[in-house]
Amino acid sequence: MDIQDLLGYIAATLTTAAFVPQAWKTFRSRDVSGISLGMYSLFTAGVALWLVYGLTLRNMPITVANAITLTLALAVLLMKLRYRQPPDRR
Repeated sequence: MDIQDLLGYIAATLTTAAFVPQAWKTFRSRDVSGISLGMYSLFTAGVALWLVYGLTLRNMPITVANAITLTLALAVLLMKLRYRQPPDRR
């Protein structure tokens, strides 16, 4: 493994691991009030494109990191859609 791949795997591990606490907390609490639907929608779409990019390059650090991150981001996004409160109708 060359230094570029090693750096890629380290960066991928850190940035992917950063999503685990949010996904876990959201799954346990089902509290999605502090999560922006717009932000998570755009972020999830961006990560999906990064995954496709990594696949086209056949770059394992990009592909693996974004496959895992997409799974976590999609889980949070789906929880946001499922557990959000209906708007107040006053």
